[in-house]
Amino acid sequence: MKQVDQTLEKIESGSAVIGVVGLGYVGLPLVLGFVGRGFRVMGMDIDQKKVEAIRAGESYIEHIPSGPITEAVKGGKLEVTTDFSEASRADALIMCVPTPLNEHYEPDLSFVISTMESLVPHLRSGQVVSLESTTYPGTTDEELRPLIENRGLAVGEDIFLIYSPEREDPGNPDFSSTRIPKVVGGITENCAKVGQALYQAVISDVVPVRSTQVAEFTKLLENIYRAVNIGLVNELKVAADRMGIDIWEVIEAAATKPFGFKAFYPGPGLGGHCIPIDPFYLTWKAREYGVHTRFIELAGEINNSMPHWVVQRTMEALNERSKSVKGSRILLMGLAYKENVDDMRESPTFDLMDELADLGAEVAYYDPHIPEIIPTREHARWTGTKSVEWTPANIAGFDCILIATNHQVFDLAGLLESAELVVDTRNAIAKAGLTPAEGQVVKA
Repeated sequence: MKQVDQTLEKIESGSAVIGVVGLGYVGLPLVLGFVGRGFRVMGMDIDQKKVEAIRAGESYIEHIPSGPITEAVKGGKLEVTTDFSEASRADALIMCVPTPLNEHYEPDLSFVISTMESLVPHLRSGQVVSLESTTYPGTTDEELRPLIENRGLAVGEDIFLIYSPEREDPGNPDFSSTRIPKVVGGITENCAKVGQALYQAVISDVVPVRSTQVAEFTKLLENIYRAVNIGLVNELKVAADRMGIDIWEVIEAAATKPFGFKAFYPGPGLGGHCIPIDPFYLTWKAREYGVHTRFIELAGEINNSMPHWVVQRTMEALNERSKSVKGSRILLMGLAYKENVDDMRESPTFDLMDELADLGAEVAYYDPHIPEIIPTREHARWTGTKSVEWTPANIAGFDCILIATNHQVFDLAGLLESAELVVDTRNAIAKAGLTPAEGQVVKA
């Protein structure tokens, strides 16, 4: 029996051991998805705290309950380790590691490469290796394939290399990991066949594509589409504001058209680990082919400028009350990059806090989803800062409250009762149907 047939038989029979490398917002839901379909899963991560939490049956991601983790560990379906030599025991290795940008907005594949280098000595015939991290077209073939083949394993014959981009949307109650269609591309026909079988075992709808490059480009297109359209509406927000027009009302009116229009909404900047980062992976790769991706770069410039524009609007609002930003006490509501989650990766709130503090403001934040700021690479100054206590007296003590993220748990009615000035970047007050005092709320 050929190796590809043996691997397929293991997957299709449910006897394959699934290894998930990287137990964050992408990896942990995937772990639970495979466990839920009866597979034995080995989770691997360099973070000892995550490993210890899972062994104790505890979730460290707010929207993922601890119950399924406890059940999986106690039932012997899930084990976790920081020892990458255990990779040899897995029949499938799925890599879910970060792909950030460096200071020059160039791809940083260090996590992908270092993880692959840690796995390579322990690879064996019959395994399938899947990369899920967002990256530029060609990464799987140009970067991972040589590392594997240098081990003496023939891709497509001994081992099966695929790319299948993650589509996780933290906190989205309508789409869990196993319900979102999964794009899969393989290096060879055998790789593609094994990759499809792997994900069909747990995902309801698998979408095969011709190559890993197509799959890599697909993920970038999805997020570039959003980044460009958000950049467009952010630019229109600035223009509408100068014209005295409410862009939110404009968008809602345009959205009544039943065809040819999809509503995108402005904000204080882009956040999360995808939309602010992924487009630049393609701009970087496109230069290799002499292509200048002007739309993408322009959208990036606009979106990156939004925190500064919000700060300027905040300064104007304070000036109208005869106050300077210097010395003012400013509270930012919402540290998470999107509503109702505890994910603060790339959150524009950090940029707002940085600029306001640099201008001399006394800055604090309130976010019940993130009670304390953990260390970050770009915003180390805020490490250990804690969310303020929400009381009428505390809120009244701030010169300005800036709504950066609109969590459902926010008491917006109570906010209006206590706050003198609210700068609303999310149209939160209007969406809640509340009527502020004249001049109390400034949209930004």
